[in-house]
Amino acid sequence: MTQYNGDDTVKSGHVVITADESFKPIIEEEAFVFKGIYTDAHPEIKYRTENQVLRSFLNDSVRVAILSRELDTTEANVIKRRNLSVETVPVAYDAVVLIVNKVSNDTTITVNDIKNMLAGKTKTDKNIVFDNPNSSLVRYLKGFTGSKELTQKNIYALKSNKEVLNYVSKHENAIGIIGFSWLNDPDPDYADAVNNVKIVSVRDESSKSFAKEYFKPSQTTLALKQYPLSRRLYVINSTGRIGLGRGFQDFMASERGQRIILKSGLLPDSLPQRLINIKE
Repeated sequence: MTQYNGDDTVKSGHVVITADESFKPIIEEEAFVFKGIYTDAHPEIKYRTENQVLRSFLNDSVRVAILSRELDTTEANVIKRRNLSVETVPVAYDAVVLIVNKVSNDTTITVNDIKNMLAGKTKTDKNIVFDNPNSSLVRYLKGFTGSKELTQKNIYALKSNKEVLNYVSKHENAIGIIGFSWLNDPDPDYADAVNNVKIVSVRDESSKSFAKEYFKPSQTTLALKQYPLSRRLYVINSTGRIGLGRGFQDFMASERGQRIILKSGLLPDSLPQRLINIKE
């Protein structure tokens, strides 16, 4: 169980935050700016799979988590039984993206095709790769397809989003599934891989407004609910006090923090739509 000495404030001290590694690029940028403004603040962010983040949060190893879903009723009750309250703050919308090698002829796909492909109902010579069997992305895909497991012989779990990018950049017959933030302003160690892949446009046949149109992920298509594969990012805080965890949470939700998300290419949760300058 984590010990809290109470020495931290919203602008200073130390706090351990555990975060879904799918969102490392944007969280790192938020932390960089936050620490630049508040030089006495030292948030220590540990990146883990979604399952690991939840485990550490529920066993009280940490009390601030960044996840792509809210706690369910059972999980929230675990926290409440410790006489702690749970504060959940949405900060961004992310897109789940299909990528292919730059030389691939695959440029479009439908939602039903994605579901059938992941369920093994469509014959394909493509290798489908994603980040980690315990990741939030895999949970999303299971929910999306209605499958308990993704066990088809042509579906492979790697270890990280970087590995997915590297694999697809080197294999013409691969389809990768990753979080959108990994494609925007990549670090030098995987920038070449990003330059050698392209995004597949998606059409949702069940959409009431856009059933015949294909869309790539962008801030516009997320805001207008045209791109069908999206998820929300949350900061979940059970510290029950006004400390550094709350300070970083409030910063991400503030106008400054939301503008960082805007610049990253993801959709901020609370900025007015008129301020969104789209990166296409």
